[in-house]
Amino acid sequence: MFDALLNFIQSDSVVNGLQALLLIVAGFLLARYAAKAAEKIISNNFSRHHAILFRRIVYWLVLALFATSALHQLGFSLGVLLGAAGVLSVAIGFASQTSASNLISGLFLIGEQPFQIGDTIKVGSTIGEVLSIDLLSVKLRTFDNLFVRIPNESLIKSEVTNMTRFPIRRFDLQLGVAYKENIAHVRDVLFEVAERNPLSLDEPAPAFLFTGFGDSALTLQFSVWSSTANFRALRNSLQEEIKLAFDAAGIEIPFPHRTLYAGSETPPFPVRIVADNEPTATQPPPNKPAAS
Repeated sequence: MFDALLNFIQSDSVVNGLQALLLIVAGFLLARYAAKAAEKIISNNFSRHHAILFRRIVYWLVLALFATSALHQLGFSLGVLLGAAGVLSVAIGFASQTSASNLISGLFLIGEQPFQIGDTIKVGSTIGEVLSIDLLSVKLRTFDNLFVRIPNESLIKSEVTNMTRFPIRRFDLQLGVAYKENIAHVRDVLFEVAERNPLSLDEPAPAFLFTGFGDSALTLQFSVWSSTANFRALRNSLQEEIKLAFDAAGIEIPFPHRTLYAGSETPPFPVRIVADNEPTATQPPPNKPAAS
């Protein structure tokens, strides 16, 4: 019994199997360490996205080499494996044209670099932080902590807005004031609010624009610059401070008004208040029967 077990362990198939298993385990470990070392080296001269992409390439390349050695150790012919891989690649290419299109689009995204990992982008109605840029898709995390996967082909065909590409952003506030207000006084109040706000940049300076005459208000645009990191905080605080400053200065922010004018030769419209229990012209009095 013991001799039979010893002969089985010492057989060529078992030895080759153990050697192949050791090659696979060593491949996983070496691929992991080689990928980390490659990412650390390339991150000094390239962006984070390129470092991650290079780490994945090194990882799968090292793992593929060890896997090929393990299959060779088990007796598989490399020529047969390469031939089978070529036939399988052709079949997969015909069956997955969408994946091929996403792959080509991913190469264009990597070369063009319209955004990087960590940027906040807007694609259609979706806004989120870029988590990864892969060969087939881009992964985003929205502000309400949802995971969104967008195929690369859709990104190539769509308009993509990078909201954090530049260090500063401008907030354009559209507002209206009553026709009775003095525009110069309104402008001074707005600039005082921007000057007191610590998130507002002095350079570029805030800008005031009188955009026109609305139906019920004088329409204005007040533009203030801030750093991209403080953009949302500036937008919230600035609008609240402008409302408080307008209230303190007695500046009216009007709601839509409608005026009925019948002409100079027409008398004013008569106004009559009718109680609930008072009969109208189409309703007879309660004690008087209706005419037949």
